[in-house]
Amino acid sequence: MLRLELRKEPSRAMRYATPVLAVLLTILAGGIMFALMGKDPVEALHVFFISPLSDLFSITELMVKASPLILIAVGLSFGFRAGVWNIGAEGQFTVGALTGGVVALIFYNVPGIWLLPMMTIAGVLGGMAWAAIPAFLRTRYNANEILVSLMLTYVAILLLSVLVHGPLRDPEGLNFPESRMFHDSATLPILIAGTRANIGFVVAILVAITAWIVMARHVIGFQVRVMGEAPLAARFSGFLESRIVWLCLMISGGLAGMAGLFEAAGSVGQLVPMLPVGYGFTAIIVAFLGRLNPIGIVAAGLVMAVTYIGGEAAQIELGLPSAVTGVFQGMLLFFLLGIDVLVHYQIKSRRPSAVAAKS
Repeated sequence: MLRLELRKEPSRAMRYATPVLAVLLTILAGGIMFALMGKDPVEALHVFFISPLSDLFSITELMVKASPLILIAVGLSFGFRAGVWNIGAEGQFTVGALTGGVVALIFYNVPGIWLLPMMTIAGVLGGMAWAAIPAFLRTRYNANEILVSLMLTYVAILLLSVLVHGPLRDPEGLNFPESRMFHDSATLPILIAGTRANIGFVVAILVAITAWIVMARHVIGFQVRVMGEAPLAARFSGFLESRIVWLCLMISGGLAGMAGLFEAAGSVGQLVPMLPVGYGFTAIIVAFLGRLNPIGIVAAGLVMAVTYIGGEAAQIELGLPSAVTGVFQGMLLFFLLGIDVLVHYQIKSRRPSAVAAKS
């Protein structure tokens, strides 16, 4: 008979092994799902997981998809470690794209090397401003930041839709709900000619490295960790909870806003209603898959980007619905949370005779 027994202390080995096990179980469950759908599991899994790594173009697309996931997840990891649950990164992503895009449109006929940095600052400030709403309500009225940030996501998406249907609509766009295309000074430099890979991926890696240094070596990272692991000890030490709440939400909102601006000024090149595609929600999975460690988040972001590229390939080559991407991401989160119990518990076997004697 098998039972779960509480460990004396959390297993460090299982903490880092569970994401790998979750990925392997997701692949196994995906093969079973493909078989039930009448597809060859080996072929389908090859299309889904190997094709995105098979040529230079696919790898560059992987970089494009991974960049916003890494940026947003790194920001979220600060809050999650401190017990601050920002679930509205998708809204901050949208507002960051909107504020940075407005700067590009204002200076549409004024190109210059200064424009892209100004757009980036505007995007970061836009994301921070949107995250400031749940921060203020949490610290001033003890409102639940989960609900507030989540509901603000839909407000941000509707705000973007209203503006691109109205004041920001391209006057020469045949009445389509989209802004002007950004000119060259307002778009991200391309890393590899002939592809969509841009400098946003490099920035995401640098942000992750900086976040790791802050989390591991700086007093801010220490305060964040203590507030999340031992809030009572943090209060006795004089750490102000309100200050940490504000700090975490500003970091996560700012990086989400940067990711939104990079998406608008990178692969899209304009403001459109369909700009928010769920990166803010997927980044939550990325953060936990990477164990809230910025370096682990880089690897997790690349893994999650594979599901996006693989899902698109599966639609084209196998005729599968677009929902297959969400199914794989959901299975990955399910297995990750399920196996995560082994960090604090271990499986023990009990002999039937012992069980009978005890009863």
